[in-house]
Amino acid sequence: MPAKRKVLITGSSGMLGIDLCQELGGDYDVYGADLVKHDTLGVKRFEKCDITNEDETLNVLSKIRPDIVIHTAAWTDVDGCELDEDKAYGVNSEGTENVALACGENGSILLYLSTDFVFDGKKKTAYKETDKANPISIYGDSKFVGEETIQRIWPKHFIIRTSWLYGMHGKNFVDTIIGKAKAESELKVVDDQVGSPTYTKDLAKAIHRLLDRVREPGSGDGGYGIYHVSNSGSVSWYEYAKAILKMAGPDTKVTPIPSGELTRPAKRPAMSVLDNSKFEKFTGHKMRNWKTALKEYIKKEKRVYAKKT
Repeated sequence: MPAKRKVLITGSSGMLGIDLCQELGGDYDVYGADLVKHDTLGVKRFEKCDITNEDETLNVLSKIRPDIVIHTAAWTDVDGCELDEDKAYGVNSEGTENVALACGENGSILLYLSTDFVFDGKKKTAYKETDKANPISIYGDSKFVGEETIQRIWPKHFIIRTSWLYGMHGKNFVDTIIGKAKAESELKVVDDQVGSPTYTKDLAKAIHRLLDRVREPGSGDGGYGIYHVSNSGSVSWYEYAKAILKMAGPDTKVTPIPSGELTRPAKRPAMSVLDNSKFEKFTGHKMRNWKTALKEYIKKEKRVYAKKT
């Protein structure tokens, strides 16, 4: 029986990282790397790693010698990035360069998690991989610079752009809305930003399907390139909030407002729906609708809340 391939996940203690460790643990030897350890099922070994430290990153990869690196580590606080450019580019751009260089040194395939925020939101239809990126925030630009850096440094790469993530292991819009609805009689939510909410468990499964299609290292191009992966369908933040509360139960009024009423440091794209057709054609795996995924998440969350109380 052939040995399992080694997968190293940066940001393994994060919302997506934990789900990836659990999803891939059966078919791959999974190694976690992060600033802080999380006791996650499916991880063979954990290595403390600061991706902004080039030597530390190279040492971790040289020790593990992974076949594949899934690079989820990032600073995803959109407004925080706007207020601290140095940190944003240090983590999302320079940190990604360190990971790419280490992958090149070790011959590891690199899979990089990017974002719908690389687009300006002016398009009226779903974004394809061939559409021109034009970030309107520091966060979006720092992630796009990461994309460009990988493309320049290391050809054996996948760039996965995704959107509006939520999951069991991190702060997210779904939990925030439910929490606020329990404490407030009315919620004001923007109705002029449209995207595709994506459940991290669904994204982890999609990445699993992608890796299953990747050839063994050194045996061809393996389908490398950019792929868009999100739950299917689209919704505004306002309609999303209404759907959450309808499924979760709190009877709270939701009022639509324009983005201009919010005093946020970073601009958001008005429309950032992603077209998954390239990914679905390559893998044969179809992403389910965001409403179906949301129903499953809320059902699981209710069980979690019940155990805590």
